[in-house]
Amino acid sequence: MAPMPPSRPYHHGDLRAALLASAERTLREKGTAALSLRELARDTGVSHAAPGRHFKDKQALLDALALSGFERLNQALASADLPEAALEPRITGLARAYVTFAVDNPELLELMYSRKHEPDIGTELATAAELSLGSFVLLVADAQRRGEIVQGDPEAVTLAAAAGVHGLAALATNGTLRPEAVLAGLDQHIHLLLYGLKPR
Repeated sequence: MAPMPPSRPYHHGDLRAALLASAERTLREKGTAALSLRELARDTGVSHAAPGRHFKDKQALLDALALSGFERLNQALASADLPEAALEPRITGLARAYVTFAVDNPELLELMYSRKHEPDIGTELATAAELSLGSFVLLVADAQRRGEIVQGDPEAVTLAAAAGVHGLAALATNGTLRPEAVLAGLDQHIHLLLYGLKPR
């Protein structure tokens, strides 16, 4: 049996972040099935019991990873939003932030959405998951008030727009389209989304 790497000293709060960073590397390189608290402890250089102080089981670890992902996605969307801008550049900026996040974090995004629909999802994770769509709902409601898009239930209108953006992200992450091509064509896609395909 190989000797365990020497434990590294952690200040309060650092170990959880180190465990999550290591778990995300494993997720990216090997997928969800390869994640285990025991392997995580070994990779991080701590005792086998140490991760248990932060995550009671593998599901808690997956939820923490998903929550971290939604927090980063929401931060990217908030940074990209231009509330005073006209609709087209505003939605293009949000779409670009979303697709970029997806391209940079495909495995994490898959985990985020798989956990979002689980019946035992925790309140904090559920709130973070809803906030990401909420950025687009707010945009739609603002645009409706300004008369820039059709009236109707903002969530239903958002669903139609978000499906297109998420579809592009999926095409960019599953190898169907090159990510650079998706990002380069994003302005045109959003224009078509907003103005439709009917000849004018």
